[in-house]
Amino acid sequence: MHRWSLQKGAIDPFAESGGKGSIMSIRGPRLKVFAAILAVIVLVFGIYSTFFRSRGFEKTSASIVSIEETQDSIERNSQDKDYAVTVAYTVEGVSYTALLDSYSSSYKVGKDVTILYDPNDPATVHSGQGFGIYAMVVGALILGGVLFSTVKSKKAVEQTKARQAERGLAIYAPSTKGEERELYFITDTGTAKVGHRIEDAQRRVLYEAKMTKFNVATPFAFDFIDHNRHTTTPHLVGHEERSEWDTLLLDNHYTFTFDGEDIWKHLKRNGVTVDSRLDSGNGRLIGTAYRISRDGEEIARVESASSFVHEEDAAANKVLSAVPMQGFYRLWTREENLDLLFVTLLAFARSGASDDKGGNYGTIFGTLKQK
Repeated sequence: MHRWSLQKGAIDPFAESGGKGSIMSIRGPRLKVFAAILAVIVLVFGIYSTFFRSRGFEKTSASIVSIEETQDSIERNSQDKDYAVTVAYTVEGVSYTALLDSYSSSYKVGKDVTILYDPNDPATVHSGQGFGIYAMVVGALILGGVLFSTVKSKKAVEQTKARQAERGLAIYAPSTKGEERELYFITDTGTAKVGHRIEDAQRRVLYEAKMTKFNVATPFAFDFIDHNRHTTTPHLVGHEERSEWDTLLLDNHYTFTFDGEDIWKHLKRNGVTVDSRLDSGNGRLIGTAYRISRDGEEIARVESASSFVHEEDAAANKVLSAVPMQGFYRLWTREENLDLLFVTLLAFARSGASDDKGGNYGTIFGTLKQK
């Protein structure tokens, strides 16, 4: 039976992207870019502080005359206190007082410390405590970590593709049609090693992705198992990446890499298009419905569901079954080979997007077309 409307409703597919008050959140691959930029900034600051900021400065002894909590620190009323340190020193018989650019718990009023001053402007001083060196070390470590994880990720992709080639497996089998059947896409929750599977009405697992290696800085390693064809194919699934904008002018974007390629580009390259729209069932909550096509030919109809995707489970959990969750779908398909369909559903399940561009606007426009 073909069904487009959601029998138990669905949560707002845009709930993930709103109400945070932030312009952008960075995860996954873009975190590496952000970390690399941060590392370069810290390195430049360290180099400048160490080799250029105090060039030509001279050393002298100064006495600490006061240590006072700053006004900003008082207003914050937090446990982390900021202090302004005032020192007194003499250069060529002239007395000066100046704020020091650092604070240490070892500082006490009356204590003598070594400072650097500008002979052309003796009122300009630095603490000379070598923070620039620390900055260079930290920047180098961050940049080294980014380069290491990037090289490691690239090598992992090459090794995965080599393993695929050794097994003689095409990434996706040709489209083969059979009798239409109702299937269920389920996401494992409550574990770091999040897996996914497609079951039939008898709860037989037809296709699944099992995480074989959990990585923090590099993509996750998965075995994709086709139980009908008795094949296992290794794939690399990257960390989720989200750009969230609090504006109607820019669409949010959710994505991850699949064998080193952006998942949405990967699907397009393999002929996948998805028409998505918001839909309601019998006046219940609004959810998302999808028509998935391969090379222009429809291969599945899909609707979002709760974690109780099987009808008998949904009936036994009436309240919870009315609240669908990301990563759970009912689908109707004649496709015998489920590999490409599985990867398409994986894209929506892991990313949180509602259209095949990785955003939400396609779903909104698709809904308006139906009106």
